[in-house]
Amino acid sequence: MARKIGSRYTAHQILGRGSAGTVWLGEGPDGPVAVKLLREDLASDQELVGRFVQERSALLRLEHPHVVSVRDLVVDGNDLALVMDLVRGTDLRTRLDRERRLAPEAAVAIVADVADALAAAHAAGVVHRDVKPENVLLDMQGPLGPGGAHPALLTDFGVAKLIDSPRRASAGRASAPTTRIIGTPDYLAPEIVEGLPPRAAVDIYALATVLYELLAGFTPFGGGHPGAVLRRHVTETVVPLPGIPDELWQLIVQCLAKAPASRLRASELSVRLRDLLPLLAGMPPLDVDEPDDAEPEPDPADDPAAASAGAGAEPVRRRGVVPLVPGSATDSNRDTHTSMRVPGPDELAGGALGTARVPRPAGGHRPGSARHRAEAARKRRLVLSVSAVALAAAVGLGTWLMTADEPAPPQDNKQSVPHTP
Repeated sequence: MARKIGSRYTAHQILGRGSAGTVWLGEGPDGPVAVKLLREDLASDQELVGRFVQERSALLRLEHPHVVSVRDLVVDGNDLALVMDLVRGTDLRTRLDRERRLAPEAAVAIVADVADALAAAHAAGVVHRDVKPENVLLDMQGPLGPGGAHPALLTDFGVAKLIDSPRRASAGRASAPTTRIIGTPDYLAPEIVEGLPPRAAVDIYALATVLYELLAGFTPFGGGHPGAVLRRHVTETVVPLPGIPDELWQLIVQCLAKAPASRLRASELSVRLRDLLPLLAGMPPLDVDEPDDAEPEPDPADDPAAASAGAGAEPVRRRGVVPLVPGSATDSNRDTHTSMRVPGPDELAGGALGTARVPRPAGGHRPGSARHRAEAARKRRLVLSVSAVALAAAVGLGTWLMTADEPAPPQDNKQSVPHTP
C-alpha cells in the first residue's frame, strides 16, 4: 500500500526493516529512491528531530562512489525520513548468511571499498559509529571487482549519532552525563565500552571486525550475553586465523588494537588492503570451524546453585539480543543495537565469560567455550572416579600383601609339667 512521505515522495513497498526504522522503495521527482522511515518514537522527539535537521547539511554533502548518498530529509507530522539513493542489490549480511564466509580476495575488496567511504566521511567530519554487514550494500548492477566482488556502499550515516544523542532531562531535574552504549555489541570499539567519546578510530575497529567476520564466518569477540561481548572487547586478545598471509593478519591486528591511536586511518587501510589483493588472488575461503554459540545447560554437579534452583527454574538464555527499545522485537536473529550502561572499571577488570571466540578444531569444541568446559569437567570427574577406585584397590591390595607376608606368631613348645606338692 502506497503512502505519502512529505509532499515530494511516495513509498510503495517495504524493502527491509532495521533497528532504527523501515526502508521503503519510493518514488521522487528524480525517479526511484530508498526511503528510510525512522521509528515513531524517534520522530516524536522534537528536540531529537531538531538535532537531526542540524546534521542535514553534513549528510547531504557527503558524496562518494561508495557512500549511499542522502538526497533529502523529510519531517512531516509523525514522519521523520531519510531519502537516499536506491541501490539495486543486497546487503553484506545477506550474502554472508548465504555463503557463510567469503574468499579472502573478495572480502578484502569489499572492505577496501568501505574504507574508501569512511575516509571520505572522516574527512568531512562525520563518524559512522555503526559499521556492520547490515549497513554495507552490494550493488549487483555494478562492475565486478577482485574476486568477483560487487561494489560495496556504506549506508546509514547519521542514524547512530541520532539515536545516541542525550535526551532532554525531565522538568526540574539536572541532566545526567550520558552513560549509555548505543551500537552493535560485536563491533563496538573498546573505548566506547569504557565510556569515551567515539572518534574516527571506532569505525576502523568495526570495519576490521567485519573483515575478520567475512574471513572466518564469525566475529572475534562475539557470542554469549552482550555484556560478556562488551567485556571481551576490552580484555581479550584477538585469536589468529589460520591460512591467511601474515601481512593481512598483521593489518587486522593493528586495526583491532585496543588503543585508538594505534589503528590505521581509513585512507591508509584502503591503500594497504588494495596492495594485498594480488597476494590473495585465487585463494579459497578459509577452512575454519564455527565456534560454539550455544551454551549447554549447567551440570548440577558443577553448579550447586543451579541444582538448588529446582527443576521448575526458568532456563538461562545464554545468547540473546538486546533490542534498542525495551520490549520491542528485534530485526534479525543477530545481535543488533543494544542500549546499556557503561560497565565500571571493576567489572571490566573481571575478565570475560569464557574467552574470545577461538576457532575450534574439527569435531571438537573451541577452547574456553561452555561445552569445552563442561566436557573438561566431565573428564575430571571421570579421572577422579577412576583414581579413587584405583586408590581403593591399591590400598586393599597393599593390606592383603602385608597380611600375607607377616610371619606367623611363634608357637609355645613348652610342655606342661605336673605340679608336685
